[in-house]
Amino acid sequence: MKNWLLHIVVNAIAIIAVGALFDSVIISGVGGALLAAFILSILNAIVRPILIVLTLPITILSLGLFLFVINAITLWLTDAFLGGTFDIDGFGMTILAAIIISLINLVLNSLIKDMKD
Repeated sequence: MKNWLLHIVVNAIAIIAVGALFDSVIISGVGGALLAAFILSILNAIVRPILIVLTLPITILSLGLFLFVINAITLWLTDAFLGGTFDIDGFGMTILAAIIISLINLVLNSLIKDMKD
């Protein structure tokens, strides 16, 4: 439970960073970012594995690059659930935001892992 909450906070930080980088990503504040991170974590736990299994052939053919599109789909679904609290303009920006959120999560999670060790 503690790791899941930490993951939500890391996701919220990444979402806030993407919102600060791009004008087409609109976040209503820290609460909106935390809510978006919470919804995104639920979608990543439930919807993402289903999408990975359904798109396995194209993921293999693209050497795993299609996973960025799957990440963008879960981010787009988060946007669809939250409406005005969290908004991304266009699917291209959603793919770019998903890539940047993934990179920020990678860096922050590695820093947290180094602190625990």
